[in-house]
Amino acid sequence: MVNIPEYYAGKTVLITGATGFMGKVLLEKLLRSCPGVKSVYVMVRSKAGHSPQARIADMINCKLFERLQDEQPGFAEKIIAVNSDLTQPELDLSKEDQSILADNINIVFHCAATIRFNEPLKDAMQLNVLATQKMLALAHRMKHLEVFLHVSTAYANCDRELIEEIVYPPPVDYRRLIDSLDWMDEELVTALTPKLIGKRPNTYTYTKALAEYMVQQEAGDLNVAIVRPSIVGASWKEPFPGWIDNYNGPSGIFIAAGKGILRTMRASNDAVADLVPVDVVINATLAAAWYSGSQALNRSKNILVYNCTTGGINPFHWGEVEYCINMTFKTNPLEQAFRRPNVNLRSNPFTNQYWTTVSHTLPALIYDGYLRLTGSKPRMMKTITRLHKAMMVLEYFTSHSWVWNNDNVGMLIAQMSPEDKKVFNFDVRQLHWAEYMESYCMGTKKYVLNEELSGLPAARKHLNKLRNIRYTFNTILVVFIWRVFIARSLMARNIWYFVVSLCFKFLSYFRASSTMR
Repeated sequence: MVNIPEYYAGKTVLITGATGFMGKVLLEKLLRSCPGVKSVYVMVRSKAGHSPQARIADMINCKLFERLQDEQPGFAEKIIAVNSDLTQPELDLSKEDQSILADNINIVFHCAATIRFNEPLKDAMQLNVLATQKMLALAHRMKHLEVFLHVSTAYANCDRELIEEIVYPPPVDYRRLIDSLDWMDEELVTALTPKLIGKRPNTYTYTKALAEYMVQQEAGDLNVAIVRPSIVGASWKEPFPGWIDNYNGPSGIFIAAGKGILRTMRASNDAVADLVPVDVVINATLAAAWYSGSQALNRSKNILVYNCTTGGINPFHWGEVEYCINMTFKTNPLEQAFRRPNVNLRSNPFTNQYWTTVSHTLPALIYDGYLRLTGSKPRMMKTITRLHKAMMVLEYFTSHSWVWNNDNVGMLIAQMSPEDKKVFNFDVRQLHWAEYMESYCMGTKKYVLNEELSGLPAARKHLNKLRNIRYTFNTILVVFIWRVFIARSLMARNIWYFVVSLCFKFLSYFRASSTMR
């Protein structure tokens, strides 16, 4: 087989979701590591008065594309923005664009999806299932199509403990569900949603499972592959360590912990945190399309599915995540932290609720009261409310573990040449979690919050100030408890003196023992 860059040389590629987190990294990596690619069409809708061309031009000016700009200054000429809205009939493509895509596209990467876990079912179906169905219909018209790669999620079948690299039949017929949702009003759909999704935690995982099955049923003679990433995080190595540009998933939680706002969270310390770096997912995606395209004549009748996960190969637990976050942000703090970073994961819901009230709600109310007194607008309770909603969405995934089969991923690595294994590395056995977590946390500081490293001395000074405030507060609290509860009660005083005398005797005995030695 030809190597990966050679396979993509002269090819015309179509990407959906190119303005999303994964789509950007896919576009950058494809152009940088496969310089022979002929052109890349990206389907983008107009937004906030900006045309697709303007949005792409703005996107490629961000830091992610700096390395590509240095290596290939003319790369932008290969990117062709196509005006499209996946929720509209015929993807809102003009007849001319439909014809151009049908005549030229060789490879399709369908990355577009809604990643909001609590999306209303109708909207999730529209974006995750119906949009995929329309993309398949367009793909069937493409005269030179070699591969259709669908990006799903490893949690599509999270109602199972063991998840194989196969497409599972969903609990309902997607065709009937689509027909039913057409005549149902929002109120009825909302009422039926819990029963429809069953053991799955949200509409996202449910509709992604339906989309997989729909792809299998309607692929026909198309050469299809499915990649299932788990929790996609910051980059591991490419184009540079720690790149992240959003608050989605764990990133927002990490930032809240670094700011000292997040103090407690419902999670199992022993549960596997199946984080996977975005560049690992993209490298696996490019390799999967290469393999399916190269094996077109000898391809299997079954759709190749790749579980792009880390838990079964190089496990990392939520308890370790907690330690890494606290250590990183205490050493390299975020600017203007609310409190010192000290997040604690708790598996007991009652204990977590108690500490949520004590560590989140009460400090937020006190701080908002202070802001009101100083004439400022209160904002902390609003932030805490949003944080709690985000934690509730993630709670299911931080409290459970799954076993994913990764045989196809292992097979894919084995098929690659030594050079391709270096350039398109997705072997997570090489991933050092402590280093990666430090890069991830620092990435949120540099690329999401746009904080300069030159501000670290001031941030550390601010953290020390917060520590001194905490010690002072604790001292005042102890004195207050003494004056109110102990000093006024004879029994409390006797107990207190008894405890102090025991401590004094123990220290005297310990000192005498040390002297005798």
